[in-house]
Amino acid sequence: MFGYDSFRGQQQEIVEHVTAGGDALVLMPTGGGKSLCYQIPALRRAGTGVVVSPLIALMQDQVDALRALGVRAGFVNSAQQPGERRAVEAAFLAGELDLLYLAPERLSTESTLRLLERGVISLFAIDEAHCVAQWGHDFRPDYLALSALHQRWPAVPRIALTATATKATRAEIAERLNLTGARHFVSSFDRPNIQYRIVPKNEPRRQLLDLIRTEHPGDAGIVYCLSRASVEATAEFLVRNGIGALPYHAGLDPGTRSANQARFLREDGLLMVATIAFGMGIDKPDVRFIAHLDLPRSVEGYYQETGRAGRDGLPSTAWMAYGLADVVLQRKLIDGSEGDGAHRRRLAAHLDAMLALCETVECRRSQLLGYFGEPAGTCGNCDTCLTPPKAWDGTVAAQKLLSTVWRLGHERHQKFGAGQAIDILLGRRTPKVIQHAHDALTVFGKGTELPDTQWRGVVRQLLAQGLLAVEGDYGTLVLTDASNEVLYRGRQVLLRHDPPRAAARTAKGTRPAAAAAAAGLPGEAAAVFERLRAWRAAAAKDQGVPAYVIFHDATLRQIAARSPATLAELAMVNGVGESKLARYGGPILDILRGPGGPAP
Repeated sequence: MFGYDSFRGQQQEIVEHVTAGGDALVLMPTGGGKSLCYQIPALRRAGTGVVVSPLIALMQDQVDALRALGVRAGFVNSAQQPGERRAVEAAFLAGELDLLYLAPERLSTESTLRLLERGVISLFAIDEAHCVAQWGHDFRPDYLALSALHQRWPAVPRIALTATATKATRAEIAERLNLTGARHFVSSFDRPNIQYRIVPKNEPRRQLLDLIRTEHPGDAGIVYCLSRASVEATAEFLVRNGIGALPYHAGLDPGTRSANQARFLREDGLLMVATIAFGMGIDKPDVRFIAHLDLPRSVEGYYQETGRAGRDGLPSTAWMAYGLADVVLQRKLIDGSEGDGAHRRRLAAHLDAMLALCETVECRRSQLLGYFGEPAGTCGNCDTCLTPPKAWDGTVAAQKLLSTVWRLGHERHQKFGAGQAIDILLGRRTPKVIQHAHDALTVFGKGTELPDTQWRGVVRQLLAQGLLAVEGDYGTLVLTDASNEVLYRGRQVLLRHDPPRAAARTAKGTRPAAAAAAAGLPGEAAAVFERLRAWRAAAAKDQGVPAYVIFHDATLRQIAARSPATLAELAMVNGVGESKLARYGGPILDILRGPGGPAP
């Protein structure tokens, strides 16, 4: 049915365990094949597999993809017309569905629970299970009610799946979903095809434009921004500069959000500029880059978002521009957040781990994997491996900056941020410096050995290390208890030298999506591959589905390379199952026989 002759990683073990009736908690990276782990048991067990997913906007695409494989699938959600919903419910009761997709809030209604009791359920699959974790990166209160599934259907196996969870988050998922007795399957978190890069922020939209033009022209990508206003401004900036980009955030009306998401999934080479409201469950395999213009709140969130690149296994980029203002803003958001002290401490711990990833002089991938408890050596495919940064003894610079902040802190009713401290150290007689007579301070002009940009890096790294703090609405710099260790007790401060902007770019570069997908194919096969892509695009448009629902690039690559001459030979290609062979086999063989193959 699915067209593959072997499983990947732990898939077979998970499939056999759940098919036999066992509960499972599955951690597998984005693109690792989580869906098969519940789809095949649902097909093999009697009844209908009920999939709980928060992705209402994507259910139609998920069901379309399954139906294209010959799987009898349906969904029930609030976006349906009453007649459509009744037809799906009737199919379920008649035993005519292999898989039924529901949003978690549906399971909190008695009518849905009564409907499920009247049918036969083969399993419950709880997708995006990290949504149940109170301190995870995407908490959904409706998921808490799913713990009752075991009481109501004690004989039905449950499988919870997510791409992102630390050991503590896994324990919380198991506790909240009443899966403490479930078997855990934890795959490697490594995505070796993704190149992680973090650059100093310097006109980030211009830096983003440079990345797109030099490394990813014509590629699909997702750009994440912290605020709705930034999403709108960034999308407009890209469009003005000739880049096809669409905005996505919770402030847009549902119709616009839905239309923009559909265009992104169905059209080649579009960029989505979004808040973190976008991306979960996006099954677009050829997203070539993920860009962050603002600092993510946690490593879990960052990993989840970057994992949306390169699901097809081809080279992809995870790029972020990061600066002093990000640290100041995130600290302020934590200080002003709702919740008790324990909640703010958890948020601060998440941020500290994210800052450590940004400021490391070691391999970023090894640090990222280490956060999830997976040991790893250097990867050779991140910016710190490709262009190793140097650490320098910043003790004296830190002492000068902390001394300046101390002196500014003794001025009553005055609040000064990083800019004022840096102007004083550089000996700049700005109007604000003169107004407050700061040119009379003993530290005035004592920092001319470093340029402005490097002083901002010093401030940023001292904030990241907890040697400085910010308070109030104006980003006022203040000392911490740890500051005294540097000022008075000789604590050494090691800082990172940010590489020059040009050197921060990868020496390898990347190629546009079509070029990356066709890489390694000889000339004739590459031409066939392009004809297959053109046929697929037309077929997808005709059917109103994303191109990957027809075939992934990886499947088209194999077809172009092998050039099968018969349906039996075509059936041996990974990703060509019985249903797709019957539907598309003829047109594909026509294309392989020559350039003039018929249209779909």
